[in-house]
Amino acid sequence: MMRIGLGGVIAICLAGCAPQMEGAGSEITIQQAPERVLSEADAFHESIAVFDSHLDTPALFHNPEYDFSVRGSFEEDGTHVDLPRMNEGGLDGGFWVIFTRQGPLDEASYAAARTHGLMRQTAIREFAAKYHDEVELAFSADDVEAILEAGKKVVFQSMENSYPLGTDVTLLEHFYIGGLRMIAPVHFANNQFADSATDINQIYDGLSPLGEELVREANRLGLVLDGSHASDATVRDMMALSTTPIILSHTGAKAIYDHPRNIDDALLLELADNGGVIQMNIFGGYLEELIPSPERVAALEVLNETYGTNTAEMDPETLAAWNEARTELNRLYPRPRSTYEKFMEHTFHVLELIGPEHVGISGDWDGGGGVDGMSDVSMLQKITRDLLGAGYSKEDVEKIWGGNMMRLVKAAEDARESELVSPDILN
Repeated sequence: MMRIGLGGVIAICLAGCAPQMEGAGSEITIQQAPERVLSEADAFHESIAVFDSHLDTPALFHNPEYDFSVRGSFEEDGTHVDLPRMNEGGLDGGFWVIFTRQGPLDEASYAAARTHGLMRQTAIREFAAKYHDEVELAFSADDVEAILEAGKKVVFQSMENSYPLGTDVTLLEHFYIGGLRMIAPVHFANNQFADSATDINQIYDGLSPLGEELVREANRLGLVLDGSHASDATVRDMMALSTTPIILSHTGAKAIYDHPRNIDDALLLELADNGGVIQMNIFGGYLEELIPSPERVAALEVLNETYGTNTAEMDPETLAAWNEARTELNRLYPRPRSTYEKFMEHTFHVLELIGPEHVGISGDWDGGGGVDGMSDVSMLQKITRDLLGAGYSKEDVEKIWGGNMMRLVKAAEDARESELVSPDILN
């Protein structure tokens, strides 16, 4: 099987046409394939289960301007996911995120975070009820086939940042009963469970003792453990302690761009040896260094002077004003954007290193994801075309688009069932 290296500029083409090297550098250029070949690739894309492991769209569910049934536009409203665009891109669902912003590590803040987390889970369940003809909650791997056969989108639930659990990991069972099937200990800052990849003041050198309890409880319940946003030491602790492989639900390759949110080749190899999966992230800020315009820099300085920089310390009224001001700032002075080609450079590097059995895709949609050339979920066929064009088999592509993720879901379920079968039951 042909595999494309990444030493220079690469043209990816389909139907066996040979890759062309054009000039020097590290960018990937995509060469258009014949229309017949594109149609065949698109038909294959439609025939397989296509999942994303990290959909931040639940953050929009209580926004009165958002309507899942109506086609939106990133250029006009900043959104990435709705039913029409999922259908256009062949996206069958995945993990929809319960996200809670990191705050202080005290009892009052834990209580507020718990309420927020429960409300976000309720919003996901309400969403599934409202659009019951189009989507359905999934509680197990077996549910997925029936949901797809009914022509509906799959709604698994994940939690990004375990902060809402406070110091009581038994609360995880409540979220599990509500449908939670994936859990990430930490987000942008260290919390009670673990060190974060983006917090310079590492305090535990990995998991805290409470974080170790969280891993054991997640294994007991049958949840997939997510190491995205965790420090390298935390990821290694999670792999060492967990009885099932872990996922990195939206992460990139440090070899391509040295950012704290990405992981290096050594850790990628450890992840693969552990049976884990990395879902390649379509988030521009983690793909390459992006230089904002002078106008944007000046506007950000004014924003920070007005509201401060620590959103965790803002009261609800200030946070709402900050969000509104930030949205307007982004409209007037847009963030610099990375490219689809750079995303594929990350993806091909990781595929070359650890193989298609350990790689998946996640856009971080509605959470900051999207790049020039792939601005929302309506364009996912491009990835399938280019994977096939690079020589990966249809079986490989099917694993990348959801098979690997579902393998981990099933492994977590099997571990739970094994735990439930006690010696007393067997005797």
